[in-house]
Amino acid sequence: MRHLFHGLLLFLCLVFIPEAKAQSPEPAPANSSYLLLDKGLQYRITKAINSMYNFDFATAERDFAVIMYQYPDHPLPDFLMALGYWWRIEINVDNKRYDDIFIQYLDRANAKAKKMLDQNPKNKEAAFFLAAGYGFQGRLYSERKSWTKATFAGKNALNYMEMSRGEEEFNPELLLGDALFNYFSIWIPENYPLLKPVLALFPKGNKKLGLTQLEKVASNAFYTRVEAQYFLFRLYGSEENRPQDALRIVEYLHEKFPNNPYFHRSYARYLYTTGKWTQAMEESLAILDRIEQKQFGYEATSGRYASFYLGEYFYRIGNLIEAKRYYSKTVIIGEESETQESGYYLYSLISLGKIATFEKNKPLAKTYFNQVKKYAKRKHPAHQEARDFIKKNKL
Repeated sequence: MRHLFHGLLLFLCLVFIPEAKAQSPEPAPANSSYLLLDKGLQYRITKAINSMYNFDFATAERDFAVIMYQYPDHPLPDFLMALGYWWRIEINVDNKRYDDIFIQYLDRANAKAKKMLDQNPKNKEAAFFLAAGYGFQGRLYSERKSWTKATFAGKNALNYMEMSRGEEEFNPELLLGDALFNYFSIWIPENYPLLKPVLALFPKGNKKLGLTQLEKVASNAFYTRVEAQYFLFRLYGSEENRPQDALRIVEYLHEKFPNNPYFHRSYARYLYTTGKWTQAMEESLAILDRIEQKQFGYEATSGRYASFYLGEYFYRIGNLIEAKRYYSKTVIIGEESETQESGYYLYSLISLGKIATFEKNKPLAKTYFNQVKKYAKRKHPAHQEARDFIKKNKL
């Protein structure tokens, strides 16, 4: 049931990431007074936004504070401050340390946007921030299993998105919502059939169009470009079976923002997925080194990924000593972070069990495979593999 809620909330909330457009019965021309369209501000703020995505939050927030001083009644600086805290959360969504300040900045941005909308009900920019703000709140509340709050935020985001859908010519920034709406309104019923009656209440999307729109935003937008690229490489990698395209995007993101741990571990992941073993090994070692150096943002999740890829690398080249070392490290991190149901943890145990069998230590091998059976659901491929291996090798 939790996954069904996540499916619905993914549709109601992820769809509203930094973008949206305000209501107007007929398409209205772009308003040059909108701060989002101020090219001079975009030029000035580029360094700050790049600093944020590169996890140099101190530099970014100093620049955002200047914008806040210059435009005290505008939601943009508060929203950007919130976005910075979202990325602190994104690297480990189980960490609740930044929840309160993240919500506070979004509340401030929403309050300012509502005031703008009260003054002009057709203000596209105000709807942009309200849809995005409530969407981000919904994402966090769904992660925290606060379903009532998440649903309320999702409905609010939907209302403001509906006010603005279909006016993509206004600005590339405003297309991201349409793109995600089109994609996920088809993806959700395909993956969560029980939600079909709920989704029947919404306009019908177009998955192919959504992907095309997302690619357009990733190429042409300013404020939402990186967010679009983030969604794009995830969809390419997990839903569209285009791992090489996912690698191309995340390689660019890692090169542009080398200190962003999420992009770094994703880069290592797609190097591994596409069979670039040596590069995956090198990046994984770099990740573990940054964890050892206590670089901000590099923590257990990144360590689990990197250790597993290193275990796989050394296992494939026949260095069982190093393979055992890194598989064991993956298992330790998984237990410390209580992520024993993750594939990284389970398949590390399987590999350790195979190595122990090769070394003729059947009792140890059986211990590893029993751990897999303990933590993997019976229908999980790892559970089946463990059962088959025990039976075949008479453990």
